[in-house]
Amino acid sequence: MHSCGHDLHTTILLGVAKILKKHENELNGTVKLLFQSGEETFEGAKAAIEAGILDNPHVDAAFAMHAASIIPADTIIYGTSPMAAVYGFRINLTGQGTHGSTPHLGVDPINTGVHIYLALQELIAREISPTDETALTIGRFEAGNVSNVIPERAVLEGTLRTFKPEIRSRLIQRIDDIVHSVANTYRTEAKIEVLSDVPPVTCCPKMNQELLSSILEMDEQIKTLPYYHVMGSEDFAFISEKVPSSYFGLGAGIKDQSKWFSQHNPKVRFADECLALGTAVYAKTAIDWLNAHS
Repeated sequence: MHSCGHDLHTTILLGVAKILKKHENELNGTVKLLFQSGEETFEGAKAAIEAGILDNPHVDAAFAMHAASIIPADTIIYGTSPMAAVYGFRINLTGQGTHGSTPHLGVDPINTGVHIYLALQELIAREISPTDETALTIGRFEAGNVSNVIPERAVLEGTLRTFKPEIRSRLIQRIDDIVHSVANTYRTEAKIEVLSDVPPVTCCPKMNQELLSSILEMDEQIKTLPYYHVMGSEDFAFISEKVPSSYFGLGAGIKDQSKWFSQHNPKVRFADECLALGTAVYAKTAIDWLNAHS
């Protein structure tokens, strides 16, 4: 169970297609609807761009929303930097296996991995300012099959989240430095694989305000809050790099907040009310944007 709300996104965009098709002859331009696959693996947007989604006809602006299960269903959040860049990596360590009773006859990749793990945590604690909004997490550490054998290999996988390009570049270099220097210290071979490399989502402030005005013109009771700035990542960033873009959060929280759970939780629930609001927002902003820029 993925539990992230992508079924809501699909339903909403189908509704948008139905509305815009009914008013196709009234549109002052062309609207493309992208049902993007592969968002969670950070591959879908890049593949869509390579397949020509921004061409023929040329795309002048892009707008996307993501449902949020812990925000009230009558609320939309926005920001100029809503989501962070992500650098995902795998560290492959190769030592020399041996029996646990004779550790001196082998090279222990688990020991090396432990020291790499601790050293990487120090990057955030001692080399990055607390104001620079950076997260470095090792989410996988795997080695061995039995308790009495030192294995030949160990694997660590991690994710780096940042907003500033210079911080990201510096930390990627420092990760490389630490992995290879620690591995060399403990006589272990180390190789780093890049699993993902996605820039931050960057929104156009002028376009944000234009879309917000369009939304509030439709219903001034909709709450619009400038609080979208999280360490999560989104490959819509590849699109926002190429054309002026906006990326909003669509409230989908149920009325009983005591039963709220975040996304990727099997107990998460979404409010059906967000379907109508999301559909209306996409349709209204598309029509208004075309009228203003045709």
